[in-house]
Amino acid sequence: MASKPLPLPVFDRKAGRLIEEFMDDAPSTYESAPRRSLNQWLESHPLYDWLLAAYQNSRFSAKKIPPFIRKHAIDMSQFEPGPYRSYAEFFERRFRPGLRHFPTEPGSMGAFAEARYMGWEKMDAHQEFPVKGHSLEAARILGSATLARSFAGGPVILARLSPMDYHHVHYFDDGRTGEHHRAAGRLWTVNWHALLNKPDILFRNERHINILDTANFGRMGFVEIGALSVGRIVQVHGVDAPYTRGQEKSVFRFGGSAIAVFGEPGRWRPTADLLENTAKGIETLLRLGEPAASRE
Repeated sequence: MASKPLPLPVFDRKAGRLIEEFMDDAPSTYESAPRRSLNQWLESHPLYDWLLAAYQNSRFSAKKIPPFIRKHAIDMSQFEPGPYRSYAEFFERRFRPGLRHFPTEPGSMGAFAEARYMGWEKMDAHQEFPVKGHSLEAARILGSATLARSFAGGPVILARLSPMDYHHVHYFDDGRTGEHHRAAGRLWTVNWHALLNKPDILFRNERHINILDTANFGRMGFVEIGALSVGRIVQVHGVDAPYTRGQEKSVFRFGGSAIAVFGEPGRWRPTADLLENTAKGIETLLRLGEPAASRE
């Protein structure tokens, strides 16, 4: 079966409507059968990522910025002003101070990234949708059966960031980081059409794995996953220092990316619209800080 571009159904919570979306980087990024795609195989190699990064950080890449803004109707008034000397600088743009807010209620978990979310109350061994079985297996994504044991039968959130998004990640609660490590790998696209055809993507890609001990939601596995063209996940906040709700945690550099979050059973639950949309195979677009889950 040949691969082909497929639209991704996304429910925009703020707009209250369903949209269909393609990621902008290249057709191969949203192919439905990446392991059958020569483009995907070549572009998943770390050398390709290094070469692309060199170009995106050059001044020559700045010419891509105005067409990208026009195509995606990005409201630049929401972001700190440039000038952006390269496409990479534009990609890492920041919101103006005070534009996004996290919930003040201790039991409400704000969205840790501006992204498209899916959520499950309980991930069990027979989970088949949208990422056949083991793609959301905590032991393989976390790289350790021991680390995953406390998350067995607990809630799960999967967030996907598109190239047009704000690519900074923030803490959703106060707490400290426990165990942490990095797992290197190739860089496959993380959209769920591709996951259906290559179900090992989430534990093959480069990952930054953190166990977060939070004040209101218990112990959590927080895994930042690099995707096609994103081999650099930069930790902005020191892992040995305590953090506070809303504080910046990390930044993904050029491309698309994903975050998988695992919780302990009975500690928290994704919001009702995430659960309902996920059951239909639809992602939910959440702005940074909007409610993503609540304490049980």
